Amino acid sequence: MLELRGISYRYAGYRKPVLQDVDLALSDGEIVGLVGANESGKSTICLVASGLAPASIRGTLGGGLWIDGAAMAGRPMHELAERVVIGFQNPATQRSGVATTVFEEVALGPMNLGLPVTETLARTRHALATLHIEELAERHPGRLSGGQGQLVAIASLLAMGPRHVILDEPTAQLDPEGTRLVGEALRALAATGAALLVAEHKTDLLDGLCSRVAVIDDGRIVLDGPAATVLADERLEAWGVDAPSRVRLSRALVGTGIDLAALT
Repeated sequence: MLELRGISYRYAGYRKPVLQDVDLALSDGEIVGLVGANESGKSTICLVASGLAPASIRGTLGGGLWIDGAAMAGRPMHELAERVVIGFQNPATQRSGVATTVFEEVALGPMNLGLPVTETLARTRHALATLHIEELAERHPGRLSGGQGQLVAIASLLAMGPRHVILDEPTAQLDPEGTRLVGEALRALAATGAALLVAEHKTDLLDGLCSRVAVIDDGRIVLDGPAATVLADERLEAWGVDAPSRVRLSRALVGTGIDLAALT
């Protein structure tokens, strides 16, 4: 389990904290969505949950990050990387730039952890197979579609063997097909027992993917509950979040006077 307990966070040079009194927990095998308006604090939560803030980013942290019952304060980054990993919206920024094949790119993570060659190879093959991208193994990492590139980035995270995965808008630059592929990959990743936190604007993706969704507004978690309940909450628009298509269509039909029960 990954837990954020009483988190507040202020970036260096800021007068006001970006996060305030944030409590959020991820259980093993659970996919939790995180939604909110731009500048609401989603990316900062991702940075804190991954340990990058404040370890690699200057700032002041209140509260703490706990993983599997252990406090992560003061832990070195290489130790954190074995427990939790983070992926961002642009897969190109996560490429090493030195690998000439996708297989090499995915293998770099476990290699950097100092794992034996046999385990590195086994993890790389397992990651590619889990995401069903074995056919990309010999492709150059720079010659992939956006969706393929994001799948490779996720495979690189998976190969490091984390129990917790943080993703900050992983489908922001993808078309519907790329978004679908990434959604399938995230389900496969959760099936391995990993806990996922997915910050996203695309509520249609979260609607079919997450068991829970949390809403952040002005640095505070204002709602946290079952995905179907949260994504149908009428307050979402006021918090800068679009309801998923399913909810908007249902509301439109109700507005016309159509009996939804008669359609089911």
